[in-house]
Amino acid sequence: MAIKQIEPPQAYATLQEHPGAIYLDVRTEGEFAQGHPAGAINIPVVFIKGPGQMEPNPDFVAVAAQALAKSAKLVVGCMAGGRSQRACELLEAEGYADLSNVRGGFGGARDAGGAVMVPGWRDAGLPVTTELGDAAYAALRKKAGF
Repeated sequence: MAIKQIEPPQAYATLQEHPGAIYLDVRTEGEFAQGHPAGAINIPVVFIKGPGQMEPNPDFVAVAAQALAKSAKLVVGCMAGGRSQRACELLEAEGYADLSNVRGGFGGARDAGGAVMVPGWRDAGLPVTTELGDAAYAALRKKAGF
């Protein structure tokens, strides 16, 4: 099944129309803490080890499996849309079927020259928070028994 591609305004509308839908933010814990879509939960798909050095999160699928029902409607976002597409592919392989990748993510998709091609969640003026609580990766890992 093809992973749906939506932009931030469509993602927001989906979350409003489907109260059980979940915004899964797959950015790093630090990125998430600096601001994220209101109501989002955080499970990083990769960890940043240094400039340009990303390492897959070995527990991504396992934590997701504990935190998210396979029947859940998931809206998956990152900073621009690349990491979230990869996360959608990993989740799809695990049996999740209702997946939407947020093109433009939180910070916007840019072309090679740096021009914004798709405004991100933040620049679209959609609700943003820095609240963590149970939505933080550390809390989700603990709840999942890691």
